[in-house]
Amino acid sequence: MSKQGEQWHREIDIIINRMKTEISEIKVKHRHILQKHLDEIRQIQSLIKETFLILMELERSTEVSLIIEYSSKNREFRNLQPKVQVKLPTFIPKPIDRNKLYTLVGEITPLSTATEEVSPLNQPNTSVRELLDEPEVVATVQTKNTVLRNVTFVGKDKIWTIGKSNDIKCFNINGSLLQTIKTKSGECPNDIAVDSNGNLLYSDGSAKTVNKVNINEKVEELIRFQKWVPGKMCVTSTGDLVVVMFSPDKTPPKVVRFSGSTEKQTIQFDDKGKPLYSGNDSIKYITENRNHDVCVADFGADAVVVVNQDGELRWRYTGHPSVSKNQPFKPWGITTDSQSRILTSDFQNHCIHIVDQNGQFLRCVDNCDLVYPTGLCMDNNDNLFVCEYYIGNVKEIKY
Repeated sequence: MSKQGEQWHREIDIIINRMKTEISEIKVKHRHILQKHLDEIRQIQSLIKETFLILMELERSTEVSLIIEYSSKNREFRNLQPKVQVKLPTFIPKPIDRNKLYTLVGEITPLSTATEEVSPLNQPNTSVRELLDEPEVVATVQTKNTVLRNVTFVGKDKIWTIGKSNDIKCFNINGSLLQTIKTKSGECPNDIAVDSNGNLLYSDGSAKTVNKVNINEKVEELIRFQKWVPGKMCVTSTGDLVVVMFSPDKTPPKVVRFSGSTEKQTIQFDDKGKPLYSGNDSIKYITENRNHDVCVADFGADAVVVVNQDGELRWRYTGHPSVSKNQPFKPWGITTDSQSRILTSDFQNHCIHIVDQNGQFLRCVDNCDLVYPTGLCMDNNDNLFVCEYYIGNVKEIKY
């Protein structure tokens, strides 16, 4: 941090010295202009004096021919030199925006603490991982849901799933049903997530609440909304909850960041005041990348919309010609891996798009016999879990 401060001081000194040099150069140019103008005036002044002396001699002379030959210079001298307006250079200081300056200098990542029991063999490896030549399905969990919408990894090889009922089901990788939670309202949840302590969270659109399920299966209300309806959501690396919100009226949807039940940030419009996301009736799954970008799979916009942690639009991904030649790109689920790659399910093309953190297409997972893929999640070792909407299976894929 101190080195950054020293570098900023050096850069500012360079800028100030550059400005001073520019001012000195401008002053030299102005001096030259004024000197040239003064020389022209002195030349005219000399001509006037010379003419005046001639007239004095004519007045004393008795020779008529000299007077007849003389031509008046009055008209020539009547046209005075135009005035030269020279404005001296002025430094106009701009107001110092401390908040903007703070963000330009750098960022301080917030303190984050989390505990997770992992065996040494199951610890996540964040070293560089190349994409496999051929992705492969290593496990299939049959949830027996006729409609399967989303999945989230818990740890210890367990996943939570939701369909179109009010049941939230937990399975192990072998396909055994371990636990079933029913929503408090009796309606199907809009989405599920797991917090840093391993607690299950679910959003309830009918009750306009976000709820937490404790280890003892007690449902606790975390956030209640008045007008806005909570949709898809994710838990960030800092423990914040990021929720896609929509309103019953035509107000554009928004993404809201919460710390506990306190609203910290709203992401809704781009820098031109236009909505970032499509209308309320479209599916919008959400995740956070390792660089703190917020990534939304906007089904209605046929695009993945990525903003930075300040809510500023970075890029939109609208599919790849090699994949979307038969059906339009329809992103549904979305997740990220340890390499900051973004993976999104293409519902109508039955595949998974993989792009880098800047939105550049890397590859398509289209060899795993996926059928209408929807929700996605990642385990600690970059194994991908994919929901199949109508079949009700969750496939674990190494890619």
